[in-house]
Amino acid sequence: MDLLQKIRTIPTEPGVYLYKNAEGEVIYVGKAKNLRSRVASYFHEGRWEDSKTGTLVREAVDVDYIVVANNKEALALENNLIKQRKPRFNILLRDDKTYPYVKLTLGERWPRVYVTRRLRKDGSAYYGPYFPANLAYRIVDLIHRNFMIPSCKVDLTRFHPRPCLQYYIKRCLGPCVKDLTTPDAYQEAVRDVKLFLEGRPTDLSRSLHTRMEQAAAAEEYERAARYRDLISTVEQLQERQRIAAAEGDDADVFGYHYENGMLAVNLFHMRGGRVVDRREFFWEDLPEFAAPSDADAAHDGKDENVGTAALGCPVERRSTASAADAFHPGEFFSALLKQLYIGQPYVPRNLYVPVNFEDRETLEDLLSEQVADPRAARVHIQVPQRGDKRALIDLAGTNAKQSYDQRFRVLKPNAKAIQEELQEALGLPEVPKRIECFDISHIQGAETVASMVVWEDGKMKKSDYRKFIIRTVEGVDDFASMREVVTRRYKRLQQEEKSMPSLVLIDGGLGQLHAAAEALESIEIINQPLAAIAKREEILYVYGQEKDPIALDHHSPVLHLIQLIRDEAHRFAVTFHRKRRQMRDRSTELLEIPGVGESTTRRLLEHFGSVQAVKQADTGALSAVVTRVQAEAISNHFRK
Repeated sequence: MDLLQKIRTIPTEPGVYLYKNAEGEVIYVGKAKNLRSRVASYFHEGRWEDSKTGTLVREAVDVDYIVVANNKEALALENNLIKQRKPRFNILLRDDKTYPYVKLTLGERWPRVYVTRRLRKDGSAYYGPYFPANLAYRIVDLIHRNFMIPSCKVDLTRFHPRPCLQYYIKRCLGPCVKDLTTPDAYQEAVRDVKLFLEGRPTDLSRSLHTRMEQAAAAEEYERAARYRDLISTVEQLQERQRIAAAEGDDADVFGYHYENGMLAVNLFHMRGGRVVDRREFFWEDLPEFAAPSDADAAHDGKDENVGTAALGCPVERRSTASAADAFHPGEFFSALLKQLYIGQPYVPRNLYVPVNFEDRETLEDLLSEQVADPRAARVHIQVPQRGDKRALIDLAGTNAKQSYDQRFRVLKPNAKAIQEELQEALGLPEVPKRIECFDISHIQGAETVASMVVWEDGKMKKSDYRKFIIRTVEGVDDFASMREVVTRRYKRLQQEEKSMPSLVLIDGGLGQLHAAAEALESIEIINQPLAAIAKREEILYVYGQEKDPIALDHHSPVLHLIQLIRDEAHRFAVTFHRKRRQMRDRSTELLEIPGVGESTTRRLLEHFGSVQAVKQADTGALSAVVTRVQAEAISNHFRK
């Protein structure tokens, strides 16, 4: 059955359709209220004049479809299939960052709290997302200081001989050492953290008051004082939340700038009536195809292009032939909002977008239904045309223009901005001031060496570079070599009582990363920020979050900085290895001459500088450094 015959058999119910090419790959996913009408509309006379639609139709050799009960189900299924299949003709979400959640590992015997950027079905509880991103880290720090639940990466399935520094500074209950805490006391702290993260301060405060009174009655005044301090902290946070809630609703505001086939979008997150963070999206190669409407009728252009001129985008009408290849903001924002919000645990009450789109009301219904909190109000997607809300969209559009210039006109960001972006991308506890990067170099295990280069305060600090000759490893074993060099470096730092760097960066993949982590743990250094950058893929692995590798945009200045440091470590290691190999080769060749030993070889190389110069020297020149007999032996050896 050919494609056109198959289209005639498609039902007229709501659903999702998938166009496939000759290789069986899904190249476009769309949804429709009437599947047969929508799919057939691609082959109507006149649609082939649109070169982009023609490209899709020429490549498509098959179409599959999935029937659903209603348009909302079609919307959700379309979004899931786009994320799974990543079809070439769909608009795909490309984000420069994702916002963090706080993860409470309830599945562990001794639960811990982490900051993570990916949700997983692993039995843990996730809270967030948090705006701005560093808010999640501040919350975790508050949990350490007040509830003493750790974030460390120590193996808690067994006991250790002694606790780390976090226990002694009262930021951890010490579950890693036997008898420092009890399961009951630890679970009590976990329950408090859970109430705190769930936003139930009244329940938490009531529970803390009860325990404070019990401790006071038992004359455990130190414990009662700790509960008193916790109550004070919780009440202060509750008061701040009341103030924020009184100032306004939560909203997300969108603006965009399109030029020369490239697009920048800015998203402002407003929480409690205030802008708390900004998010950027970029597209260099928008898909060549835009889907037709359900009725295959041209838009009148009125709603679709509200305010686009004010954002630096030309007003377009899809019905004109000259606009066949133009950017269609309505279709774009329809796809963007679906990918951003469908399936997310939190959606703000209001979404302000610069243009209207076809399935706005259906998406409103779907997002309102997925909100987990029954007390939450309905989600509204609004297209304001005047007043304060329109001014917010214009402001987001102005910032999108700045983002466009920053990305596509190659304006170099300042060093402080890059450091702050690096902190956010890797989840570092502070803005990085010093990075130490390690690399291993050898040829089939011969002359294995390592290098350490240092980046400090925005530039490479060559005076702190270090070279290492690997002494305890034989043959090819990069992991063991990395363990040796990291152990040697930071054991010496401990002996000299010097501070650790903001980040230890490893040139390599997960194997090298874990080898470095084992080395640090062996000398009792924990909670040290540690990351690795894998070759070729340029993927970053952060220790403790290996399941969530970070793939930075290839334009990202943060990636460029990490690549610069990595490449410098590689250059330094290779240079040192090459020099060692040359010295070995030189020594080997001269030592083959009868009567020439190591001291004679060293004198010759120091005097002439290289084996090549020794080869070219005559007997008289050689006699100035060695005996006459040795000079003749060397001369005869090289003449042969």
